Amino acid sequence: MNTVESGVAAAIAVDRTSDGTVAGTIAPAVGPELFGTFLLAGDEFALPAAAIREVVNYPDTVTVIPLSPACLEGFFTLRGMAIPILNLARIVDPAAGPARPAQKIAILDHDDVLVGLVFDATGEVLRVRPEQRSVVACRNGQDTPLVCGTILLPQHARLLQILNVAALASVENVPYVRSMVALTRAAERERLLRRANALKCLCFSAGGTAFALPMDGVQEIIAIPELRDSVMLGELCKGWFQHRGQAVGVVEFGALMGCAAGSAGGGTGRVLIVRIGTELLGLLVDSVDTILSYYEADVLPIPMLGSQRGAMYRGCLARPAGPAVLFLDPAAIFTGAELAELCAGHRRLYQAEAAEAARDTRATQRQVWLAFTLDCDWVVDIGQVLEIVPVGDTLARPPGAHSSVHGLMNLRKRIVTVIDPRRLYGMPASPEDGEMAGERRILVLERNGERYGLMVDRVDSILTLCAAARRPSPRLLRVNGNPCDLRADVSEVVETDGPDDARSVRSLFDCSTFFAKLARQEGGAA
Repeated sequence: MNTVESGVAAAIAVDRTSDGTVAGTIAPAVGPELFGTFLLAGDEFALPAAAIREVVNYPDTVTVIPLSPACLEGFFTLRGMAIPILNLARIVDPAAGPARPAQKIAILDHDDVLVGLVFDATGEVLRVRPEQRSVVACRNGQDTPLVCGTILLPQHARLLQILNVAALASVENVPYVRSMVALTRAAERERLLRRANALKCLCFSAGGTAFALPMDGVQEIIAIPELRDSVMLGELCKGWFQHRGQAVGVVEFGALMGCAAGSAGGGTGRVLIVRIGTELLGLLVDSVDTILSYYEADVLPIPMLGSQRGAMYRGCLARPAGPAVLFLDPAAIFTGAELAELCAGHRRLYQAEAAEAARDTRATQRQVWLAFTLDCDWVVDIGQVLEIVPVGDTLARPPGAHSSVHGLMNLRKRIVTVIDPRRLYGMPASPEDGEMAGERRILVLERNGERYGLMVDRVDSILTLCAAARRPSPRLLRVNGNPCDLRADVSEVVETDGPDDARSVRSLFDCSTFFAKLARQEGGAA
């Protein structure tokens, strides 16, 4: 901050009113008042020093708000607050160009809400007597003027225009911003004490803008499917697709938010499936970027200055690098009649076709299985297996562990608890030597962020089978409910091709059933 800016800041600290309030308009003065002066395109303007918090350089990162007026350059974050940036040149002349990095920003206090005003340079701090000022009055019915008075310096040397803070910053959601700022300050200590209770949000891009939605507002994320033509095709609707037997309409999210057209291609485009009431809707976005942890106090309120559909924005999330993320309120986005009609309309028109396509898909859909042996033949969904590793001699068995725990394994700095299913189910132990001993493997599985290893006799192959090969398990295959057999918990089998065109059956290993059994054993041990 230069000398003049420091003078402005010092004057502010001295000249604020006793109750801390800041008047938006200039009332007739009864004594000298302090004003800060600013230069813009050769003209000199003044603002009450009590309305100026500070003067800062133009920020390196500015986040643009879609559907906002041309005079609103966007917003930036400063010490935990989202501050909108008004371009004074465009307020005076709508044809003026955008703000420049070399310009300055005066942070104005409007009803305890901060707004930034762009100008070229700082001037000085003036103590103005009442006789040096004039007040601009409006006729009844006219808008509040941008210039609410003038300052005439001695010997008519300079005439300064006094800007009206209330006319500059017509913030629509002052009560909301005030309440959120108060909540943020009150919750700061609580936030630090509740780090373990962080929430999750999905960050994605559309039309060059970064957005975030709470994770519970998104049902699924899928690659862009083949879209079918719809009678509702238009700027928003891009078609529909069949998803688990339901006709789902697809909306171009960038068009919905009024952003520039995105790419939604090149392998990065995604469809976010959200629920509107009982219906599903697909949101076509350019990319899904990351999942962030956040706290309610991290969502900074954004003062809204004429943005369309402003209720969509809960606020923003600041990032260490790059523009802030616009945090959206799903309830405000997905309650619109337009989107609801897109959902219901596609279901009415195309549901029969979607159901028929789902039946055809199930008949031909193929799934990849990992085949392994554990006393008998098994398969497991290969997507549930993180890794396959040999059984080594470096396992450490901690004292007091459950009998089913074979040991602990350090796998690339992650601790894996290796479970012997024979001990878990009370099955006979496998021979420690012989030809089979060198073939034993550990299948690495994951539950709730914790990794477990399942010891098996050997891994046989990888099978790709159609969905029709998966069938309910015959009763006799469940060994008459014998609890000392892993097959006691089998509910499905998979039919595979054997040698000489013979058919064989492998039991389907259900990871959720295995973990439930493990949890019961751990509970019994406790």
